[in-house]
Amino acid sequence: MKVCILSLAAIALLAAADKPADKKAAQPVARTGAKAPAAVTLPTGAVVTAPGTYSYTDLQGKKWIYRETPFGLARFEDKSAAKDPAAEKQRKEEEQATTAVEDGDTIRFTRPGPFGPYKWQRKKTDLDATEKAIWDSAREKSAAGGKGGQE
Repeated sequence: MKVCILSLAAIALLAAADKPADKKAAQPVARTGAKAPAAVTLPTGAVVTAPGTYSYTDLQGKKWIYRETPFGLARFEDKSAAKDPAAEKQRKEEEQATTAVEDGDTIRFTRPGPFGPYKWQRKKTDLDATEKAIWDSAREKSAAGGKGGQE
């Protein structure tokens, strides 16, 4: 019985020690000068590009992407609208290094990578714009190579 009473007294003392002594210490410190960020709102004239994704061009001509997230609406600058010359140069170099070979109704692509060649294949009807450009350039090269050998 004495053990139970002593343990209850110890628990009561520990609980009392966790509570702040004065009320000023218990109140959160108010921050001065720091303003909460303004909530992002969808501007009028925004166009739906995908479910939960919107595109908008502001008065200065800057393109923005708005996305609905679990935490609210988020705004990002549309980087695809502003062409980066270095990225464009790298993309063209990758396109030139990529080879395309026809295999029936599919095209086999090969591009050198840091850990060996990167290979993929796609049906002719499912090619995207980049793959179409690579395939067209490969056909032009093979046609030019065929003409040079016949003359």
